[in-house]
Amino acid sequence: MNKKVLILSSSPRKGGNSDTLCDEFMKGALKAGNTVEKIFLKDKLINYCTGCSVCSMYGKPCPQKDDADGIVEKMIDADTIVLSTPVYFYTMSAQMKTMIDRTCARYTEITGKEFYFIVTAADGNKQALERTIDGFRGFLDCLDNAVEKGTIYATGVWKTGEIENTPFMKEAYKAGENI
Repeated sequence: MNKKVLILSSSPRKGGNSDTLCDEFMKGALKAGNTVEKIFLKDKLINYCTGCSVCSMYGKPCPQKDDADGIVEKMIDADTIVLSTPVYFYTMSAQMKTMIDRTCARYTEITGKEFYFIVTAADGNKQALERTIDGFRGFLDCLDNAVEKGTIYATGVWKTGEIENTPFMKEAYKAGENI
C-alpha cells in the first residue's frame, strides 16, 4: 500500500547524523513505492507556543503566522510520521520540542498515524537515549490511535559524517523500506 510519509528532521546541521539517517529512511520508503516528504525544521520559522490559549479555550486557530500550521497540516495528512532528533543532554532537540508544542491547536486531528523515531547521540549507551524516546512517547500518548512502529537508536556518533558506514544506515533504509 502506498503511504504518505512525513519525515521531520530536527537536526540543526543539514547533513548531520540524524538528518543523514532521515535521508536513508526516505530512500527505503521511496523504493517501496511510498510518497515521502522530508521537512528540515531548521529551515522553517517555527515560533514557540506562547500559551495564549486561543486554540485550547476558544477553539480558534493559532494566531501566530509562521510555518508551524503548514507542518501540522502535513502531519494530519500523513499516514506515517518520522520524528528524528539528535540527542543533546539526553533529550530531544529544541527544534523538535518546539514543533511538538505547536501541534497544540490541532493535535486531536493527528489520528491513526504510524510513527518511527530516529535518535542519534555521542553516548554509546542505547539506554541513555530512553529519556528522549519517552518524550516522543508522551506526545504519542496524547494522540488517538497513534502506533509506534520502530525506533533507530544510533549511538556513538557525534561529529558530522560519523554515521556513514555504520549499521545504522542500513537499519534506517530497511525501516523505510518496510513501512
